[in-house]
Amino acid sequence: MNNLLVNKTAAITGAASGIGLACATILIEQGARVVLIDRAEDRLNALCEELGENAIPLVVDLFDNAQVSALGDSIHALVGDLDIFHANAGAYVGGAAAEGDPDEWDRVLNLNINAAFRSVRAVLPAMIARKSGDILFTSSVAGVVPVVWEPIYTASKFAVQAFVHSTRRQVSEHGIRMGAVLPGPVVTALLDDWPKEKMEEALANGSLMQPREVAEAALFMLTRPPGVVVRDMVILPNSVDL
Repeated sequence: MNNLLVNKTAAITGAASGIGLACATILIEQGARVVLIDRAEDRLNALCEELGENAIPLVVDLFDNAQVSALGDSIHALVGDLDIFHANAGAYVGGAAAEGDPDEWDRVLNLNINAAFRSVRAVLPAMIARKSGDILFTSSVAGVVPVVWEPIYTASKFAVQAFVHSTRRQVSEHGIRMGAVLPGPVVTALLDDWPKEKMEEALANGSLMQPREVAEAALFMLTRPPGVVVRDMVILPNSVDL
């Protein structure tokens, strides 16, 4: 079915690649106007030109607190009232905690937690005033099942889950839905840091998903009847044993 999101506006962080790009693409296919948010300006502009007039680029550095805090106003200037906000941008780090780089941990935690929460704070007041809206997070199965080879990434996604579960209950009375899609391993740049042997094994045994499959799950969540919220949707390759 097409045109499920006609007359809807959406904004997605980390939209220049991977899950963010796949989600932007599928929402546009369904009739939404989508603000693609990323700091990769040249790539963002090229992608929006390919995706058509319903794709609007917004260059934002999510490590810049002032830019993130102004996100609500920046989006409104481009598309007016916002119906859907997808906090998708994230970073990955794996490896043993005793051998890790705390500076790299700070970068991952700042993006996965602080920037994500700040961006939601930037768009929520307007949604509350209008008594409608959807907030979606790209979380991870690592947010509900601790993954031994990625303790920092796992910790960041546990924080995301805690934020989603508690904030959802705060905003539901205002007609706002909040949920998270929790994918297992997906073929994206986030997995560039995976050990080579682990990546080769995953590709060989079919335990990696494509971004489009996550986007289809997100679309399902966003198109439920108004009185229904999908709080968490875990999506895994069938061969993953979790």
